[in-house]
Amino acid sequence: MHSHVIKLWRLRGVFTTITVIRCKAAVAWEPNKPLVIEEIEVAPPQSNEVRIKIVTTALCRTDLYFLSESTTKYTFPMVLGHEAAGIVESVGPGVTEFKPGDKVIPVFLPQCRECRFCKSPKTNLWKRCSRLNIFSRLTCRGKKLLQFANTSTFSEYTVVNQIAVAKIDPEAPLDKVCLIGCGVCSGYGAALNNARVEPGSSCAVFGLGAVGLAAVMGCKAAGAKTIIAVDTNPDKFHKARVLGATDFVNPNDHDKPISQVLSDMTNGGVDYSIECVGNVEVMRSALESCVKGWGVSVIVGYTDMHDFAARPIQLLSGRTWKGSKLGVTWISKDGVPEMVKAYMAKKLNLEEFITHKMTLNQVNDAIELMEQGIGIRTVLSVSPQQ
Repeated sequence: MHSHVIKLWRLRGVFTTITVIRCKAAVAWEPNKPLVIEEIEVAPPQSNEVRIKIVTTALCRTDLYFLSESTTKYTFPMVLGHEAAGIVESVGPGVTEFKPGDKVIPVFLPQCRECRFCKSPKTNLWKRCSRLNIFSRLTCRGKKLLQFANTSTFSEYTVVNQIAVAKIDPEAPLDKVCLIGCGVCSGYGAALNNARVEPGSSCAVFGLGAVGLAAVMGCKAAGAKTIIAVDTNPDKFHKARVLGATDFVNPNDHDKPISQVLSDMTNGGVDYSIECVGNVEVMRSALESCVKGWGVSVIVGYTDMHDFAARPIQLLSGRTWKGSKLGVTWISKDGVPEMVKAYMAKKLNLEEFITHKMTLNQVNDAIELMEQGIGIRTVLSVSPQQ
């Protein structure tokens, strides 16, 4: 890593040297192509911004989604990555909540604590979320690199607005709690906060990636009696069992719709279903797997490329269909530190999610593992902690 001085800023009454940092990052120059390890420039944080040294980052399937799909929201070149943990390197003018040396998790859902959404306990969405995707302090070969999901953590350093950073326990192991930045909160929170799983209930979780396994863990924490893990890869059933699943169904083993299979297993359908695949057909199956009258189905899997549909009678008969983003009421800057505390208190299992550890240089190998359905979460070592 190299840097050079560009200016002096007066922060808290002291003149501080602010530098451009040259460091390593995995750059996506175009869709459907391998990432390229490049030397990039990371400009100093501007007003209300925080520059973070990324220590560890995990690969999430959403990164692959935006690498493989050309959308109007995200263009190339860009630096992917949004599930990470690191250490504050420097702060811009107006930042009082953070200081160099703080351990933090960047969050893709900001929390300004001022807008209508941030003031509501019913959501963790932010009114102006998309606007944060416009700025970027990252450049390479003279080109601006898009700031992905407000974070861009496939880089040794990144700059994030302070409303998209959560300060965490200074004793937290960054190679574990990085998972709280997305996958674990998304699945765990969907079970507890969106579905509101009740003690003694029956649940079905569709898809046993990191998000689905976290949903299984959330169903268990909520006291569900029956937790059915649904996946076409039976190799994932062991992890699901460790995290709380009681029954296992591979749709390929049956010649009738999965909704009928689950209905037969649960005397008319499960109380709660959680879809963690991002497939519109699976979303419908998850809804139809719920019991009439009170069944609740939550969509967690991400897709924005296809419409989904169901017969109105599925809802007219009393079912509820909901969506979830980062576990909805895990409000980012407030909720993420609480999840870290839960892990530190041994109330949250993160180790079971980590199946591979690699370096940032091996990011394309990690992508290949995920595309092949091998493992759950690969954690990439980006920068040394000290």
